[in-house]
Amino acid sequence: MSANDIRVVIGSWGSYNACNERALGSRWLTLNDYEDWEEIAEELQKQGFILDGIDEELFIQDIENFPANGCNWDFVNPATLFDLLKRSAILDDPHKYELAEAYCDVEGYRAWEQLVQQCDKHWDDDIYIYEGMDWEDLGHYFIHQVSCIQIPEQLENYIDYRSYGEQFQYDGFHEFSGGIIEIRR
Repeated sequence: MSANDIRVVIGSWGSYNACNERALGSRWLTLNDYEDWEEIAEELQKQGFILDGIDEELFIQDIENFPANGCNWDFVNPATLFDLLKRSAILDDPHKYELAEAYCDVEGYRAWEQLVQQCDKHWDDDIYIYEGMDWEDLGHYFIHQVSCIQIPEQLENYIDYRSYGEQFQYDGFHEFSGGIIEIRR
């Protein structure tokens, strides 16, 4: 399984409420394995789902390898999620997946959903990750690499790189679990 293999268990409200054999949902489905929603619908029918009957109202019972960050997946239609993932290109592009993961970590799934709806596969044009950095690393990077300021060695210990890096929070920089993300708006 690669980093951007998003897996779901799909349930139906009809079967859930009827407490029938499909009440616990489908088997795990790796969304990267499907080209379109029709293929997923065929797989669900093979598993016994009656999509034009009791199982027509689907929901996501469980999700793996995608940041939930406060999203109640019970209210997300699996077809809508699949379409969004396809439109965003994160199922095919590991870099876009990393950006989506970081973005959802700081802004939440709903904000990412709106961004993709507005920009389609170009949703990430103004998002950058500084992987593995903290505020101090970011301050050091911007002073030495971006600004190319030469600091005499004897003054190096007197510079508060962390405070300088934290100033970028006002310009769309956010700390997330994997480093710093810059979201230009």
